[in-house]
Amino acid sequence: MTSKACIFAEQAAPRYTSYPTAPHFTAAVGPETYAGWLEELPDEATLSLYLHVPFCAELCHYCGCHTKVVRRREPIEAYAGLLEREVDLLAARTAQQTVTSIHWGGGTPSMLGPDRLIALSDRLAAAFNCAPAEHAIELDPRHIDRPLVQALGKIGVTRASLGVQEFAPHVQHAIGRIQPFEQVAAGVGMLREAGIGNLNFDLMYGLPHQSADDIGRSISLAHQLTPSRIALFGYAHVPWLKTHQRLVDAAALPGASERLAQAEAAREMLVSLGYVPIGLDHFARPGDGLALAAAAGRLRRNFQGYTTDNADALLGIGASAIGGLPRGFVQNAPDIAGYARSVENGRLATVRGIAFTADDRQRGRIIERLMCDFAAELDDFGVDSAVAEALAPLAAEGLVTIDNRRVAMTQAGRPFVRLAAAAFDTYLGKGAARHSRAV
Repeated sequence: MTSKACIFAEQAAPRYTSYPTAPHFTAAVGPETYAGWLEELPDEATLSLYLHVPFCAELCHYCGCHTKVVRRREPIEAYAGLLEREVDLLAARTAQQTVTSIHWGGGTPSMLGPDRLIALSDRLAAAFNCAPAEHAIELDPRHIDRPLVQALGKIGVTRASLGVQEFAPHVQHAIGRIQPFEQVAAGVGMLREAGIGNLNFDLMYGLPHQSADDIGRSISLAHQLTPSRIALFGYAHVPWLKTHQRLVDAAALPGASERLAQAEAAREMLVSLGYVPIGLDHFARPGDGLALAAAAGRLRRNFQGYTTDNADALLGIGASAIGGLPRGFVQNAPDIAGYARSVENGRLATVRGIAFTADDRQRGRIIERLMCDFAAELDDFGVDSAVAEALAPLAAEGLVTIDNRRVAMTQAGRPFVRLAAAAFDTYLGKGAARHSRAV
């Protein structure tokens, strides 16, 4: 790897799960605006629902999610009641549209417990016209038991995403998440017994005291459990944003060169095992829907990452949840108290967002295609001087090719696609937002 590539790997850039990105949302978009956008949706529009549960039994040192530790049942019960009330508020404005996808995220959504998961699912079915092609949930492998998986089967979950991260004990100790391989394997077995065969595993590189050999062993063990998808994420060390990450020994984190080497070695191993590389950080078995969508140019990217979800609108439910509509993005109050005040008073909990301009739509399309396909047709957008200047260092190193109508990453340039996407981001640098390393 060249020294120039190391410099690129050290640079920071957004993950581009949206454009404009969340740091540029403002209070100019509030509950009234959101209500209007919902009511403008045509009856034939399709909906995707994301329910956020911001609770965990313990907080992992590396975590970048919006969550908090709770050890009592009362706050969870109260929050479940708030989710039900928000569902009713949203359904009152979207009674005719069809729900084609449901996703539970967190935090640890299973902390709601089997009874509450069933009750909330029943509420969704009663409130919306539900015909989900996919019903997915994120799970902590340390908290999977038979009552939970029986409930998941009952509510129609079709896919579960397990936070595996790393199997090496010394790395698990360094990140505050101890979960032996046998524990993960037991959870996988129970899920499959309940008929939930589509499983995603999250793995990570760039963790403290982690080596390329550690990642290789973790991939080998994960492969034994035959997941349909593996997401390979680079640890984002952002202690200025997530203060608990100060528990991570920063001196034990790999440098840019080592991170890039870890990512490349992991990628090569996953491909050799038969997984199809998808976008920047996902891998899927050839027959999986994500691989099929990528091959057909239908891969999408939203706040949950790479997805086959092509619904017209994404409704975020819960504290801090983000939604996306044809007119713009919205986000609920991040604090549970603020979220509760709005919902209890019969108001949508939106506290910020952004309305799309025509330029936002055009740049957002280009950024999404770059992130999904590593290439984007610019159509009538063209390449202005600012974009050309931003891409010039990547082009000089043979990482991107550019003409006036198309931008494409070379094979060597794919790990740096976030930097190429950033060339089209007119918001970047406007404000105090800080981002993680591009690789």
